[in-house]
Amino acid sequence: MLTAFTAGLLLITISELGDKTFFIAVILSMQHSRRVVFAGVTAALAAMTVLSVIFGQILSTLTQGSKLYVHYGEIVLFIAFGLKLLYDASKMPVACDTEVIEEAKEAVEKADLDSQQKSLWSMLLKSFVLTFIAEWGDRTQIATIALAASNNPMGVTLGAILGHAICAAIAVIGGRLIAGKISERQITFLGGFLFIIFGIVAAIEGS
Repeated sequence: MLTAFTAGLLLITISELGDKTFFIAVILSMQHSRRVVFAGVTAALAAMTVLSVIFGQILSTLTQGSKLYVHYGEIVLFIAFGLKLLYDASKMPVACDTEVIEEAKEAVEKADLDSQQKSLWSMLLKSFVLTFIAEWGDRTQIATIALAASNNPMGVTLGAILGHAICAAIAVIGGRLIAGKISERQITFLGGFLFIIFGIVAAIEGS
């Protein structure tokens, strides 16, 4: 369980920093209560993590007689993700890329136009929905599914949720200071190397 917990924690913490959901939390925390934003964002990411782990367990059950194929699929997935991230990072400018930040701003502004309510519950729901939608289909969701398919589900769940909570806390507490200083290029490089490392570790453990 410790290995699954550590894998989930490291993978999510590194991958989520500088991600779209990270900047959504930063922007929302500048406009609304940090506690409310943190609660909504963390709840959304926790819900997504639980769903991803459930998907991973379903995949594991459906392929019960093909554990070897699932194992090799996990290795290929992690290494492929890692190589893609390294390629993407190599194409990014050295300066902080604003594309992800702009996407986060657009998502928040659209939500503001759709609803003018400013109550605590509406802000909580807004934080939850924006984060949940942004996280759906994200590489961290797919990685969580892959981890859960071949590792202890409880360990992956706890590690991933803690990783998400750490990133959300960084976003709402220190986001104003670091929002313009995060190098998406460096984070993407780091994430790429981490995915490849997990792929290699998976290959070694299965050999």
